[in-house]
Amino acid sequence: MQPKPTRWKISPIAVILLIAIGLWLIFNPLERKLRDPDAIPRAITARGDLAADELNTIDIFRANSASVVYVTSIALRQGLFSLNAVEIPRGTGSGFIWDSQGRIVTNYHVISDASRIQVTMADQSTWKAVLVGAAPDKDLAVLQITAPADSLRPITIGTSDDLLVGQKVFAIGNPFGLDQTITSGIISALDREINAITGRTIRGVIQTDAAINPGNSGGPLLDSAGRLIGVNTAIYSPSGAYAGIGFAVPVDEVNRVIPEIIRHGRLIKPGLGASLADERVARRLGIEGILILNVEEGGAAHKAGLRPTTQYRGDLVLGDIIVAIAGNRVRSYNEIRNELENFKVGDEVLVSVVRDGRTVDVPIRLGAIN
Repeated sequence: MQPKPTRWKISPIAVILLIAIGLWLIFNPLERKLRDPDAIPRAITARGDLAADELNTIDIFRANSASVVYVTSIALRQGLFSLNAVEIPRGTGSGFIWDSQGRIVTNYHVISDASRIQVTMADQSTWKAVLVGAAPDKDLAVLQITAPADSLRPITIGTSDDLLVGQKVFAIGNPFGLDQTITSGIISALDREINAITGRTIRGVIQTDAAINPGNSGGPLLDSAGRLIGVNTAIYSPSGAYAGIGFAVPVDEVNRVIPEIIRHGRLIKPGLGASLADERVARRLGIEGILILNVEEGGAAHKAGLRPTTQYRGDLVLGDIIVAIAGNRVRSYNEIRNELENFKVGDEVLVSVVRDGRTVDVPIRLGAIN
């Protein structure tokens, strides 16, 4: 009987080891060729002078960055398991130095819920800020810090009256808390309308495609001469981040409102001294215009003889119905307030009302309202 032939068994580990040795023998010479012990850095190619628009951007940032500040608002909330109040960071935004007295301009919505406000300047010094006053309908606020005058660099003021669609603009601010950031773009459109935090319409707004993100709010929008032309206030974006559409309150409006806030702590607005019905009431009554409900005793409307709505023997007697201000048609309370903003307290304006079925023009000297 012949013996059975011997069968050799190779383990899987040995197979893997043999494959690895084979691959190393194949590729190791190539690996040695890929490495060069004598490798050195490449020579640098001179770039030449910066382009004119690059130099302009650099100059604008250098000239204005010291005027831009970082605003942090902090709210007090009751502790979850105690009665002690705790400080919670509420939000951040930007602002800029308005004057050498330490006044800072920012957006109202940046500090609206704050119990404590901090301002960090370009030199990284941090200062406690006090609210001087605000104009919520314009989304503007003024803060006061006690920084020394020699550290304050008030921003250069321009005008928004002669802006053109297509001209270059720059935004400096603190997007997402990243301080001292500059972005550039163009004016995409003019005379836009946006809603303030109060729901009121802000008119004449500048639209830009300069990158504006959360944290840019309250910062300056500058022209190519480095002048303030607007205050960045909002972005249009479903995601809440930059989407190519940003808005800024025009500087001519800012330059009108800020001195009022500094003088009075608020914006003194001209008004009629009358209570007006909601436009939905007018629609239910089949009225075109804004119905006067009451007139303030001794107020502008009362002095001008405007008629309020009254009751006579149980029947409603409609008062005057406002249909135009200074010749401009109005259909809502918001439109009336927007038209009156073109005037100052003490100005005389022609108010067109429907009275007893006919239109009457009544001259009214505007009074101050809260």
